[in-house]
Amino acid sequence: MSTIPKQRVSIIGGGGNVGAATAFALIAKGVPADVLVVDVVDKAAEGQALDISDASFMMPGTCRKGSFKEAGQSDVIVVTAGARQQPGEPRSNLIDRNYKIIKSIMDSLQPIKPTAKILMVSNPVDVLTDIAQKTSGLPRKQVIGSGTYLDSGRLRNALSEITGVSATSIHAYMLGEHGDNQFTAWSTARIGGRSLLDHPKMQGIDLDKIYEKIQRKAYEIIDAKGSTYYGIGICAATIAEALLNNTSQVFPVVNYVESRGCYLSWPAAIGSDGVEQSFDANLNAEEEKKLQKAVVAIKEACSKYE
Repeated sequence: MSTIPKQRVSIIGGGGNVGAATAFALIAKGVPADVLVVDVVDKAAEGQALDISDASFMMPGTCRKGSFKEAGQSDVIVVTAGARQQPGEPRSNLIDRNYKIIKSIMDSLQPIKPTAKILMVSNPVDVLTDIAQKTSGLPRKQVIGSGTYLDSGRLRNALSEITGVSATSIHAYMLGEHGDNQFTAWSTARIGGRSLLDHPKMQGIDLDKIYEKIQRKAYEIIDAKGSTYYGIGICAATIAEALLNNTSQVFPVVNYVESRGCYLSWPAAIGSDGVEQSFDANLNAEEEKKLQKAVVAIKEACSKYE
């Protein structure tokens, strides 16, 4: 057995569905890391870690229960913990509740390893990523969020069904603020180096219906089974893998975009230092207006937590 220590990934909120799905995805993907399941509900963390560890015997990764102090010394810290929005609850109230939770988590992680990268998954992810950066004290490039990666995956799956082209060969993004203020960047979408909208099977397609389908997807899943976790779990694990293995893959993740002056869901190359490059997508005038709306909403929410 190798004596080289594994890199460590800690899942904060690992006792819950999203955290456990992320931990399992890391093991199932064959990421050679020590995966720590951390949760304020110790028994839940222990149960999930024991269950997931049963899947690790044929994989290079390991999984165990961990502490917040151990998590603070991890290479990658994935945060899935947070309060859920209650029916009729104002978004501002949800952010207030989650601010307290995220601040408490960051305090519990101290001292945080200076080279650690934090991946926020908890919602509203754009605002909570900003809060996590401020309360953790880490540089902006080392604190990112899952953003619209899953939404973009749903978009690519829908476009694959229409065009007959593999979703992995379709380059199309949902951008802006994950949630109500996200939008489809149709003008930048490509298949085989050509505009997606020029594809023969895209002619006559109602683009608004595709957008609405993507927006409804999570609500349909929640209505049917209570919550979503497999899709976001694999997305979070893939981003964490990029952080660990320095893959420089481009994802539509929450990252600080200097030209916009805030965190938002935007294409960025992700590697071992966190954000390596953030790209300036060439949007058309209509998309630029939608982006500005998202930027205003994010800045307004973040300004309350300076």
